Amino acid sequence: MNEYLLYPGCSMETSARAYYDSLLAISPIIGLKLKEIEDWNCCGATEYLGISLTPAYALIARNLALAETASNGTRSVVAPCSACYLNLSKADFHMRERPKLGQMVNEALTAGGLSYTPGSLDIRHLLDVIIYDIGLETVKSKVVRPLKGLRVAPYLGCMVPRPDYEHRWSDYEYPVELDLLLNALGAEVIDFPLKTECCGGHMTQIGPETAFELIRRLIAAAEENKADLMATLCPMCQINLDGYQGEMNNFFHTKYKMPIIFFTQLMGLAFGLDAKKIGFGMEIVSAKKAIAKIGVEIPEEKPSGVPRRHKAEGLPMPKPLPPRRKVAEKDEVAP
Repeated sequence: MNEYLLYPGCSMETSARAYYDSLLAISPIIGLKLKEIEDWNCCGATEYLGISLTPAYALIARNLALAETASNGTRSVVAPCSACYLNLSKADFHMRERPKLGQMVNEALTAGGLSYTPGSLDIRHLLDVIIYDIGLETVKSKVVRPLKGLRVAPYLGCMVPRPDYEHRWSDYEYPVELDLLLNALGAEVIDFPLKTECCGGHMTQIGPETAFELIRRLIAAAEENKADLMATLCPMCQINLDGYQGEMNNFFHTKYKMPIIFFTQLMGLAFGLDAKKIGFGMEIVSAKKAIAKIGVEIPEEKPSGVPRRHKAEGLPMPKPLPPRRKVAEKDEVAP
């Protein structure tokens, strides 16, 4: 059995719960053993590195230091979240390539009785591990319910294949790993030209109009290619395309209803697992119609008044905006 240390990241038990549930469900089927790093902390997502360099890298490297201590011969750390994977890889690489930075980060870590030896761990994304360690033949051998007839747009987002410090992926701009996996599950994989384009990241909070255009481009491309759903491996991409799809529709007066599903959920379906057990029904844009094509039903849930993805005390979810009123020619517009 393949054993790895797991860095889950903050989103796996909240907005990306479907990712976490489906990962835990498929792991024993494909012989993937994951040991969660104890006392891990947030990686800082994407903004912190642009604010204060040493504290940001220390925040990330604390997780690497904990993993190094707990490794017991297991050098590989798996990060399912793309932002987490990028940050852990970036910290390891820059501490190794920039000794002065590495020294400053380790000085900061000493406050907690920790230190990290750059290069001592192998930082891997979950998809990389499944493709190159578990292997496509193993995946194929576990398929009992092929996704035949399900048209899927493979969407990786911008953070996984770039900058690719260890040269793991087949291509920077058009990697084929997710395509190969979806093919192994029996899905009809469309040739998706925007598979590594940005979803907007946190621009939904900073510049919504820019974010909505980036989201629209991706959804529209999947729709034009007649995809039934989009498969992703990034929690941020999933929440942007799923959670903000309604606001984007209101902004552009469109009516897209494209389900955004984690690739591990599709693996679970192909392995014959119960749809609810692997997170179907948690998505905002329902995948019910799409997966009905392979004879799978998503049980109906009674509306609770609380968004399905979050607890009542959790972070607020996107709220639909009223459609913009177009300015008529006779309307007066301030100069």
